[in-house]
Amino acid sequence: MPNLTSILSILLVFIPISIAAHGYEWGELIVFITAGLAILPLAGWMGTATEEIAVVIGPTLGGLLNATFGNATELIIALVALNAGLLNVVKASITGSIIGNLLLVMGLSMFLGGLRYKKQEFPAVVARVNASSMNLAVIAMLLPTAVNYTSAGIVPQTLQNLSLAVAAVLILVYGLTLLFAMKTHTYLYEAGMVDLGITGVKQDSSVEDHLPEQPSHRPNVSLWIVVLLVATVLVAVESELLVGSLEVATHRLGLTDLFTGVILLPIVGNAAEHATAVTVALKNKMDLSLSVAVGSSLQIALFVAPVLVIAGWWMGQPMDLNFNPFELVAVAVAVFIANSISSDGQSNWLEGVLLLATYFILGVAFFFHPVI
Repeated sequence: MPNLTSILSILLVFIPISIAAHGYEWGELIVFITAGLAILPLAGWMGTATEEIAVVIGPTLGGLLNATFGNATELIIALVALNAGLLNVVKASITGSIIGNLLLVMGLSMFLGGLRYKKQEFPAVVARVNASSMNLAVIAMLLPTAVNYTSAGIVPQTLQNLSLAVAAVLILVYGLTLLFAMKTHTYLYEAGMVDLGITGVKQDSSVEDHLPEQPSHRPNVSLWIVVLLVATVLVAVESELLVGSLEVATHRLGLTDLFTGVILLPIVGNAAEHATAVTVALKNKMDLSLSVAVGSSLQIALFVAPVLVIAGWWMGQPMDLNFNPFELVAVAVAVFIANSISSDGQSNWLEGVLLLATYFILGVAFFFHPVI
């Protein structure tokens, strides 16, 4: 049975195919599908490269590197869409990434891991810290929308200024979470955890266990830096193709921009990360699996979303944190049920089913949500 690396290597063939589809004008739908498939292995290689480099440069710098590149694929896709003026798609991709990680990824991990092991455990104290951070993220996303809906005649510039202020606070909080996890309270993240999301922490005692099969020799840093740079450039190229064909392709498929942003784009951008979370859950390493899922959601909320607001201001695009109210309802639901299930530090297959069912219900609701 082929492993994840083999599958990702096979998918690399879609890079030249997508470029050819664009150059020879094979149709927007073909470009969209092939570009999406091409991004999957590139995201996987970016993740592998950051992990390999982190092994050599140490836990602190390695953690910072992982925290920076943890959601690089989603950020690149969102920046390209933002530059194209697809603001609603960008906002939907933010909420969709949070929902997908908390419900789809965590749900699959708990369900499949629970089928193999009757009960899986993870540090409850870390789950509570993450829950508090997610609550802050929901508040930060809710307030600009609440201001918009409770203030008559508010101008877009005011909302953007408010969003910039909130973005600055969120980035500050994100920096403090890195300090908390990598410096002042590292003991909370020990016991075999490698946090690839909010903290990016790589504990020396557990790095070897959680990385893909590693040779006994020291990784070639120069080689992996080249891999990281090349993969990043190619992700940017494929993102241009994906976003450029997005509107025509999704409309031909009968999909709305809201459904595309909330469901499709996060699955494409997070696929490699999703596979990692499920794989380690099957190895009874639920602490790492939740670290990937919840940490990625937190990084989206505390780092990626604020960066996009600032980038929108710099690009002259009116990007703000005024979301579709239904998106906020979906995020609040996802955070509530994820926090409830993870608060006891244990999981089983039924809890995974509950998360997956919630994701399916929300996905159906987004599919039928009318275009506004």
